[in-house]
Amino acid sequence: MKHVKAYGTENPNAQLQPLTIERREVLDDDVDIDILYCGVCHSDIHSAHNDWGGSKYPLVPGHEIIGSVTQVGTAVKSFKIGDLVGVGCMVDSCQDCSSCAEDLEQYCENGMVGTYNGKDKHTGKQTFGGYSTNIVVREKFVLRIPENLDTKAVAPLLCAGITTFSPLNHWKIKKGDKVGVIGLGGLGHMGIKFAHAMGAETIMITTSPNKAESAKDLGADDVLISNDNEAMKKHRGTFDFLLNTVPVKHDLNPYISLLKRDATMVLVGAIEPLEPMNGGQIILGRKRIAGSLIGGIKETQEMLDFCGKHNIVSDIEMITMQEINTAFKRVTSNDVKYRFVIDMKSLK
Repeated sequence: MKHVKAYGTENPNAQLQPLTIERREVLDDDVDIDILYCGVCHSDIHSAHNDWGGSKYPLVPGHEIIGSVTQVGTAVKSFKIGDLVGVGCMVDSCQDCSSCAEDLEQYCENGMVGTYNGKDKHTGKQTFGGYSTNIVVREKFVLRIPENLDTKAVAPLLCAGITTFSPLNHWKIKKGDKVGVIGLGGLGHMGIKFAHAMGAETIMITTSPNKAESAKDLGADDVLISNDNEAMKKHRGTFDFLLNTVPVKHDLNPYISLLKRDATMVLVGAIEPLEPMNGGQIILGRKRIAGSLIGGIKETQEMLDFCGKHNIVSDIEMITMQEINTAFKRVTSNDVKYRFVIDMKSLK
């Protein structure tokens, strides 16, 4: 084991502070990565504060990692020293279940291993995330980064990007489809970019009229204000697909009415109980409410390659590691357009 610098928290009520953590020595199929940038995800805050339960301390967040390969194991074939790579929300899975066999490691039936707050299959110890100087990851869970993209702005693609790309890709969004993206934040702004790049008529759905200009700058063809009853009536029954990125408890009923017959709304944000839903709206239109969790490694690489082809990155604000506690407060207050990224030179 080797000791490295990190930022984390010792308990759910404490701020993040400098820590020293252990990383495993490089095994035959491992890649050692010098972390250059790490995105700040709202999940990092929930985990640090134990909002979902199950957090283990000390906890080092960070699962939107961009770095450079500094060492590879003897069996590694896909990467070499100096390669620009990424690590997302998971670093391992059983590789034996039906989900893993279908490149859907995020749904591993024996539990995928989270980049942080998981259990390292090799050491039995806790996994620590990207708020650190380096990370050692199994080759299969390392991603190749297109070098034509702005490297620092790629980091949030490893969570916000794949979380929104995967449902759009799975439901085969294409030119001619009418897609609504509900909520304009870290997830929503990526949903707009992807739906637009896939050729869909892309509508930003929000309660905030002041977000209209920003949404159109991101690629939205139009903006629908969801608390404007007349505007909602005009769009009733016209959407082929809705990507719902709202991260908190809310009422789905107004959005269900927007769906065509046989159309789908996918939830990617609210991991909590929702307001009561009227089943009649679904039954009478054979409509579907579905959920989606990040993406497998194969699909995440497809997403990165798609971004390379279409020159898609996240809109970011750079911070130092020492500014992370302020950044957490600003994320909670929705005071960022649209993702923070940490320049890890500030930790080194």
